[in-house]
Amino acid sequence: MADLAHNPLSLLLVQLVIIIGLSRLIGRGARWLGQPLVIAEVLAGILLGPSLLGWVAPEVMGTLFPASSMPVLKMLSQVGLILFMFLIGLELEPRVLRGQGRTSVLISHTSLLVPLLLGALVAWWLYPRLSEPSVPLPFFVLFVGLALSMTAFAVLARILSERGLLRSKVGLLALTCAAVDDVTAWCLLAFLVSLVRASGLEQGVYTTLFVLLYIGFMLGVLRPFLHRLGARVASREGLNQNVVALIVLLLLASSWVTERIGIHTLFGAFLFGAIIPKEGGLAEALVERLEDVVGVMLLPVFFVYSGLRTHLELLGSGSDWALCGLILLVASVGKFGGSAVAARLSGLRWREAGALGILMNVRGLMGLIVLNLGLDLGLISPKLFTMMVVMALVTALIASPLLRWVYPPGEQVQDRVPLAPVSPPVVPAPFTVLMCVGQGQVGRGMATLGHALIGSSAEPSQFYALHLVAPSDHSSFHPRREEDTSGDALAPLLGRASSLGLEVRPLSFVSAEPGLDICRTAEAKQASLILLGWHEPLFSRAMLGGTVHEVMREAGTDVAVLVDRGLEGVRRVLVPFLDGPHDRAALALARRLLRSTDAQVTVLHVTPSAGARGPTAARSRVEKLFPGAPGRVHTRVVAHGSPEDAALEEARRGYDLVVMGVGARHRERLIREAPTSLLVVHPHSQASAGEAADVADNEPDTAPALPADGPFP
Repeated sequence: MADLAHNPLSLLLVQLVIIIGLSRLIGRGARWLGQPLVIAEVLAGILLGPSLLGWVAPEVMGTLFPASSMPVLKMLSQVGLILFMFLIGLELEPRVLRGQGRTSVLISHTSLLVPLLLGALVAWWLYPRLSEPSVPLPFFVLFVGLALSMTAFAVLARILSERGLLRSKVGLLALTCAAVDDVTAWCLLAFLVSLVRASGLEQGVYTTLFVLLYIGFMLGVLRPFLHRLGARVASREGLNQNVVALIVLLLLASSWVTERIGIHTLFGAFLFGAIIPKEGGLAEALVERLEDVVGVMLLPVFFVYSGLRTHLELLGSGSDWALCGLILLVASVGKFGGSAVAARLSGLRWREAGALGILMNVRGLMGLIVLNLGLDLGLISPKLFTMMVVMALVTALIASPLLRWVYPPGEQVQDRVPLAPVSPPVVPAPFTVLMCVGQGQVGRGMATLGHALIGSSAEPSQFYALHLVAPSDHSSFHPRREEDTSGDALAPLLGRASSLGLEVRPLSFVSAEPGLDICRTAEAKQASLILLGWHEPLFSRAMLGGTVHEVMREAGTDVAVLVDRGLEGVRRVLVPFLDGPHDRAALALARRLLRSTDAQVTVLHVTPSAGARGPTAARSRVEKLFPGAPGRVHTRVVAHGSPEDAALEEARRGYDLVVMGVGARHRERLIREAPTSLLVVHPHSQASAGEAADVADNEPDTAPALPADGPFP
């Protein structure tokens, strides 16, 4: 290890391996706890810094991160920040800022001014205690106020994405207010940096003049050029290496100009990203090209560099931690209180206002960028820097759990999934099916089955197609990905439904808890049936495990799983009656198919021996279960030692669909080997009781009883 210090390239490579590896390792735990990846990267930096590694094994830290390597890490982290601020500018969607009305203006200005004023007051009190004597009081007060009033736009967008709130009222309002806050705060920060770097009044005037000229050139000359370039690059295929090279050159030039003017490279990167047109696919294609490199390698370097500058050992007394708590309290009260009160006065409910206040109180990455800038400029001391890093980390950590408590999933479902227009009660209630599509190929079969369930009857019905998008691991955020993914997944279902004349309403949102979110959506839509698509499991031996099992366990309504093997119509239906506790639900669904279509239904009853039940008794019993359909229901009583073999033999006789209860012991073999499509049915417990009563009323006293319903094994 001693040789590392003599080979800067080897040392840098080892540092990158440790930084990226530890960030990803902690990131697994952070994701499990419902925290964004940025939290893991900040913690990795603190663990590798003097606060832990330097305290436990100072010689190891001195070898891995010697003082001579800090300039290299700093330059690499600055390159990462330039690219990251460019991505933030790319994702500042002007359409989100328009049309939000006075509500967003009131909330955004209040959420900026209240913490700014409170931060200025506490900074005035902290100035003689934590400031360097060479720092002018106005600069110190303004910087601390700005640092406490920032919102981490990227972390906020990531939380909204993972909680499925991107298209909700609260989510859109939070994005709008955060964007307005950040733009305003960064403009004020640029003004402060120019004052700090200016050596006198004359240079300050020149800096202001050059800034105005720079902004005018960017908006008046460069933005029209980029619009023409974006029109030519209308697809990802059109974004060739020459275009990427031109964009990178302009980005570096913009950053260099703002550095020469005296307002820091980050402002040039952010403004250049903001003026790139968001229409035509140019911005989205650039994000996809750059974000993995930035998020996986360069940003973790910045976080570790920040952690190496964080000295928790400086907070060695109770008074220091009390001051740290005061800063956290002022920051949270100002940001949360200002946002929540303004939102409540604007007409939002207290839960919505509280959720908005929690989201606006997130700092995280943007807070660290601002704090590093203040430390580099000498505006704050290392001790105050450490206190404010703790504040930024805590506000990011508590956001997700507080959001779940103040704005629980039930409230989120009502907000993010628009309910159908309220209409007078309909008797009977509409038959509502929630079709959940994970992969597009199962959609055609779902639409075919949905049409068969309702047929040409006049019964009121509603059909919803739900596609859940997994949270992205990317550091940045682009909302159009969700729409593109859901459109591709739902296209086969919607196309088939349209050809059959079946009206289906598409739903889609990002979900980190697909099983629970399916159940919540079904509850919000008052679904009569949840229809899931089955896919071959990759890592699990259980054929109906994972999300399917979770939905069956948690759903408050009936659940059916379609194993689609080319279902194009429902004309011949087989219902194997084996020994499962949920076969009555399969019989009930077969009755619905019988009423809605002209299908022929065959009930296969397997007995261990020929004398166990006579054909006449079984046929009479089936006729009682399927009244009003003479000639279309057939009963086959088979004596067979292997119920699954009997069912497989019968299924090979040309059926379109096999309907079976989920509780059958041999369901997994049937799912795997059946040559035709299957519908595996799991009834809700209350529905099971109803089916039991229904069958009991139609059961002759001399007939043996059907197996009692039982829990899902």
